[in-house]
Amino acid sequence: MSKKIKRCAWAGDSSLDYIRYHDEEWGVPVWDDRTQFEFLLLEGAQAGLSWSTILNKREGYRKNFAEFDPAKVARFTQKRIDRILLDPAIVRNKLKVNSAVTNAKLFLQVQEEFDGFCNYIWEFVGGKPIQNRLQKDSDIPATSPESDALSKDLKKRGFKFVGSTIIYAHMQATGMVNDHEVSCFRHKQCAALAKR
Repeated sequence: MSKKIKRCAWAGDSSLDYIRYHDEEWGVPVWDDRTQFEFLLLEGAQAGLSWSTILNKREGYRKNFAEFDPAKVARFTQKRIDRILLDPAIVRNKLKVNSAVTNAKLFLQVQEEFDGFCNYIWEFVGGKPIQNRLQKDSDIPATSPESDALSKDLKKRGFKFVGSTIIYAHMQATGMVNDHEVSCFRHKQCAALAKR
């Protein structure tokens, strides 16, 4: 009889896509700018919604937002934005779609200033993932001093939909913080990926 894999409580009895996301992506350190941009866009789109809603629409976002290429998204015209807002494959929220284009422009500025967005964002956690040792789902924080600082800096630069809670979720997704429960099989695996 095979032993059941122990996962974080939030991924427990979810859909296969949700479990795959937990098992393969969540908490894995992201060192490439395009993936950072993808999660910045998706986390902003998620504001006020469930992550499963966004996961279900991820391919719609990929198609509508030029495979998450910030240079292309930054050049979107109003006509293109209006067309995107007609597609039910994404969350058709005008503020969120417009903010994705605004954020893409600002993302490029940060890339230029720091010779890469990753060089900028990883400095907020000292260049390596924070390794939390959470015992249960309810121990997972909504924000941290690091997400507060990063959120504040992004807002100062003009980014939208980057409140501390959204940014903390971004940090979890991109492995800037390892918030897998210690009993979860991915905690040790993600901790081992902490070295660049």
